[in-house]
Amino acid sequence: MGIIPFDLLFTVKQYPSVGIKIDAESFLMQGGGPVPNVVVGMSRLGLTSALIAPVGNDPFGDVLIEELKKEKVHTKYIIRKNKPTALASGWIEKAGSRTMVLSREICINPRDIKLTSLPISKILHLDGRDMPATMKLAKWARKNNVIVSFDIGSVRNDVSAVFPYVDHLVVADEFAFPFTKTKNIQKAIKRLSTYCNGTIVITEGIKGSTGKEFGSDEFIHQKAYKVKNVDTTGAGDCYHSGYLFALLQNKPLSERMRFGSAAAALKCQKAGARSGIPRKKELLSFLKTKKSFYNV
Repeated sequence: MGIIPFDLLFTVKQYPSVGIKIDAESFLMQGGGPVPNVVVGMSRLGLTSALIAPVGNDPFGDVLIEELKKEKVHTKYIIRKNKPTALASGWIEKAGSRTMVLSREICINPRDIKLTSLPISKILHLDGRDMPATMKLAKWARKNNVIVSFDIGSVRNDVSAVFPYVDHLVVADEFAFPFTKTKNIQKAIKRLSTYCNGTIVITEGIKGSTGKEFGSDEFIHQKAYKVKNVDTTGAGDCYHSGYLFALLQNKPLSERMRFGSAAAALKCQKAGARSGIPRKKELLSFLKTKKSFYNV
């Protein structure tokens, strides 16, 4: 469950200064959102996935649902409302960095979720943007022995209430460091572990990722694969797809992080959050060939 905005992505030579008008070098429209990108990723990796998300009764909502159907993601749990579908506008610089602006009035309330209609899945993946609904699902998952995975890319709303229900907390450094009030990766993981009794991983872009399995004192580091970077939009989401794919194969943390890093690297070679999401054959092939890493 998570937000699903319609992304409008402009590629520019460089981000303009205030008051300047520039021409875009390319333009892309497609669905986005951390959780929707992950369920699309899981589907491309050959797994069955479904999405709980709100969209408006408007053309943007129609397109988002059709995109998911084409990706073989189950859409029966999509909730349509008489509010505008969320929209996100992104500026992608030639160097690969991006700036995003989100407009969202639509949300999911706990009453929108009918627990008796939900299948007992292997994994529940959440983004915490609508916390009352998030808590309802997280508690349901704990009761039904469903693995809870959680993603948050930056500090927005307070999501700490869900942490005790999370089994795999995989978050960006842009959230982890401000939340824990530290710049040290191991200290940040240790402080997050006082909230979450699960496995914790922090991603740091080209610096790679660091994690600690629940019940272990060992910190594991995975370097980031070095690729021709076109756009980082959705890289963290792809990391989650690769990580969860490996988790479902009972692979150890080091392998889960390697799969996540590979999926993120493949995504970064194409513009847009979904264009570069790899399929199973592509991901496995990438992992079998010798690759270079960023040494940061």
